[in-house]
Amino acid sequence: MAEAVPVRCPACLRENGYTAPVFPCACGSPVVPPLDLTRGAQPLTHRTWVDTWVAIRCGNCGRESEWPAPEVGCGGCGTVALLPVQPLRADVTVAESGAPGPAAPPPPGTPSVPVPRPAFRPVTIRTARDAVATAALYLRWLGFRDVRQPDARPLPSAAVDLRAPGLVAQVDPTTSPTGLRAVECVWLNGLTHSAASVYFALAGYTDEARARADELGIPLFVMDLTGMPQPVNDPADVLYATGA
Repeated sequence: MAEAVPVRCPACLRENGYTAPVFPCACGSPVVPPLDLTRGAQPLTHRTWVDTWVAIRCGNCGRESEWPAPEVGCGGCGTVALLPVQPLRADVTVAESGAPGPAAPPPPGTPSVPVPRPAFRPVTIRTARDAVATAALYLRWLGFRDVRQPDARPLPSAAVDLRAPGLVAQVDPTTSPTGLRAVECVWLNGLTHSAASVYFALAGYTDEARARADELGIPLFVMDLTGMPQPVNDPADVLYATGA
C-alpha cells in the first residue's frame, strides 16, 4: 500500500491525509499514480468525463494505461481537489525504468498488426447464455485471466456483467442497440472497481453510445450469431491488436 501524504486544501488550507490508490496493470503488477507534490492540489469545480482519467506508466512492463485521476475531499470545508500527477516522460529507457518502454507507434496509415495468438474459435450464439459465454471466451483469448460471471443467478434479459482482474465487461444479449446510459454505466462500474471497461453487444450501439465510448476510451465489440466478436471503435481495435 502507498504511504499517506499530507495534502493542503486549496480552499481552507487544512491539511488532509491522502493515500494514493493502487491499480492493477494488465501484467499483474501494482500501479500507483506518481503524485507531483511540488504543485498544489486544485479545486474540482466542474467534473468532465475526460478529465477524470490520467495516463500512468507501469514500472514493470512499461505499459501506459488510463486510470482515475487522484482526488481528495477536505474533511473541513468539503472541497474536492484534484492532485497533480507527474507527466509521462517520452524519453524513459529500459535502463532508467527497469522495464521495456512502450513500443514506437506505427507510421500514419499503417494498420495495427495483431499480436501472435491462436485463432479465436467462435461458438454459435443461439441464446443469451451463449452470448455471455462467447464474450468470456473472447476475453480469455485476448489474455484476461480468471474471467467469470460474478454470481450464478439465471441470466436476465438485460446486460450481464463479466469480471476479471483489472477488468469489468458487460454483455448485452438483447436485440436492441446498446444506448448511451449503458456505456456510461459500465464506465462508472469500472471506475468504482479501479478496472478497465469493455462492452459486447449483439445488436450494435446507438450513435450517442459510440461517441461516448470513444470519448471515454471504452472498447466496443459487436457479436454476430456465428459467435465472432468484431471491434467497432478505435479502443477496441487497440485491444484486439495488443491483447490484455
